[in-house]
Amino acid sequence: WNGFDAGAKNININIVYDHFDTVKNLTILDDGDGINFTDLGSNFNRFNDSLKKTSIDQHGSKGRGRLSFHRLCHQAIWYTKYLGRNAYIKINDEDIKAYEAQIDIDAEEQNSLLNAMDKGTCVELTLLHSSLPDRSELISILSNEFCCKLALDDKKRIFVNGTEIDIPEHEIKEVSFEIENNDFMVKGIRWDKKPATEKSFIYLTDSSGKIVHKESTTFNKKRDFHLSVFVSSIWADTFSSNGDDIFSTAKSNPDSKAWRQLVKNVLKFSRSIYDDFLRVQVEKAIQKLEEDGAFPTYNEYDITYASWKRNNIKQVVRSIYIADPQFLVSLTIKQKKIIIRLLDKMLVSNQNEDLFDILESVLDLSDSDLSRFASQLKKTKLENIISSIEELQRRRFAVEKLKLIMNEYYKEVLETPDLQKIIENNTWLFGERYETIGAEEDTFTKIAKSLRDSVYSINNIDEQDVENGEDIIGARRQTDLFLARRMPTFDSNGNKVFRCIIIEIKRPSIALNVKHLRQLEDYAGIIKRHPEFSSQNLHFELILIGRKISSQDIEIPTRLSNYAGRGDVGLVSDDANMKRYVKNWYTIFDTFELTNSFMLEKLQMERDIIEKKSRE
Repeated sequence: WNGFDAGAKNININIVYDHFDTVKNLTILDDGDGINFTDLGSNFNRFNDSLKKTSIDQHGSKGRGRLSFHRLCHQAIWYTKYLGRNAYIKINDEDIKAYEAQIDIDAEEQNSLLNAMDKGTCVELTLLHSSLPDRSELISILSNEFCCKLALDDKKRIFVNGTEIDIPEHEIKEVSFEIENNDFMVKGIRWDKKPATEKSFIYLTDSSGKIVHKESTTFNKKRDFHLSVFVSSIWADTFSSNGDDIFSTAKSNPDSKAWRQLVKNVLKFSRSIYDDFLRVQVEKAIQKLEEDGAFPTYNEYDITYASWKRNNIKQVVRSIYIADPQFLVSLTIKQKKIIIRLLDKMLVSNQNEDLFDILESVLDLSDSDLSRFASQLKKTKLENIISSIEELQRRRFAVEKLKLIMNEYYKEVLETPDLQKIIENNTWLFGERYETIGAEEDTFTKIAKSLRDSVYSINNIDEQDVENGEDIIGARRQTDLFLARRMPTFDSNGNKVFRCIIIEIKRPSIALNVKHLRQLEDYAGIIKRHPEFSSQNLHFELILIGRKISSQDIEIPTRLSNYAGRGDVGLVSDDANMKRYVKNWYTIFDTFELTNSFMLEKLQMERDIIEKKSRE
């Protein structure tokens, strides 16, 4: 710090090690102005006092820095070149207040590193009795200590054994303001790690880069948020911290209207940086809560309503986190689960106002933050409702398209890719638990498809497969659709397993009958016998879907009736790790219509209530 206070641009730290990697000596060289040895009494005789204490641009102010060497070594020598003259000052740890000074020494007595320089200081620390941190740790410490200084002036540099120190991980945002015809350039630096010696300050610098004033950003108590704001302007060239002192000729001071407006703008700018930071932190917190299983599963609800409830509670937790980032931080996973579930229960009751009253009394919020939080809660719920309504309406449109195909154009449908695309984008049609199945790697799909193709006469079509014998020619021109997915999940005991879903959609002209049921059973048997699918951690669901079930068939309706009590629509067989389903499109459409209509009505009612309260 003394080197930078002396105007140095470069600080070179050189550490010499012996054969045992122990530090032999250490030198710190700077290209500053040197030590004013013509007034050593004002420099080396002061303790707990310093000539620099009145300068806000200089770090030293206690008069202790030069004497801290005794914690590391027995002797320190300051070699300096000041105004072209050479000198050294030596201090031993036996009496740190006593010093030996030699002025106008010969070049031979001067440190060799300084001889080639016009000015500067080189401190030698010898007879070390304490170990230094290792090189990488030392660089990290110095980087963290001097981050603000290095960020403020990119011409200042520190080297350790020739390696330049970089400033720590950070994010920079810049903005400019014009106030009373003066331009102010503002740079906000958010540090990933808290700087060693600095709080969050606003630094005002003049046109030469000198700090003339600093004050708090008001963000010092924000969790994991560390901000330094640098403001530069010619306006600061006449700045005086004396305020409106009648004896001061400075037009720029902390009491001026321009400064007050600037601080207001800077704090607003800082708030935007904090809000961006907080949004990222909140998403990390939400993800961690999800990983910990803190949110309810809503397995007892229809998938659409469950999705809405899940998004709703997440948005509310987000809003609370943004209002108070300490929320849930120190709680155990079990405590987090309890609080989130209590919030969830209150959100769907008529006690929303009570919930807000509770949060108001507990969270440490200002009036403005509280008002913003209340608006955020209301906005969050309304946005979730509107989003859910739009999703239900999109689903209804997809169902109507499929209905039209199955009712009017089932004989003419030849473009399998188009139909497959509709189905792949709307897998929720097959049941609420299939909503999120996504793309699968080629290996699983190819194996599943090749095993399916090995089923005897799987692709053959005869007259019993169509309701009208005249349709058989068109049916043979159509193709079946095949969808295979595998995804990690948990079984009923909480063990991790792979859920393997294989869906075969028979061509629209086909009416499902016992032959197709037997093919499904044959396929299940082939899968069970295949080596790659023999793991106990693979749980299969085979789903056969057709436009309708043949009116002549007896076996499929009997199987469906036998398993109807399970509450699992379409189930026709249930073995260990292997379930089989047969479904027709009209049952799928009716199931959707029942749940979709109920959900739309419920959500629209809640939307109307919130909008009415907002108008009031």
